[in-house]
Amino acid sequence: MHLISKVLIAIVAIEHLYILWIEMFAWTTKGKKTFTSLSPELFEPTKTLAANQGLYNGFLAAGLFWCLLIKDEMWAKNIALFFLGCVAIAALYGGITASKSILIKQGIPAFSALISIFLL
Repeated sequence: MHLISKVLIAIVAIEHLYILWIEMFAWTTKGKKTFTSLSPELFEPTKTLAANQGLYNGFLAAGLFWCLLIKDEMWAKNIALFFLGCVAIAALYGGITASKSILIKQGIPAFSALISIFLL
């Protein structure tokens, strides 16, 4: 894979590690500041649900970091396409059902990385 693709993949992976941190460890503090569409009283009772979501974001990040470590070029590309596809679909769904900003914040980096893999 091209260096630009790898950098974009790393950015998406780091973003999902950050989301993991918010949802698993800072839901009642940073989560309140980040997810402003939710009522403040909902954060404490939804800590477990948010942590579960954070874990899924961690799996996405792990898969993306994994593809950067794979030596076989075809395998690395296929694994990257799978995990970036998962992020892109989640961003589309979140953009439609939750907030348009999800499509921008998570979708643009994922789609940029996907496009770079196909074009470079």
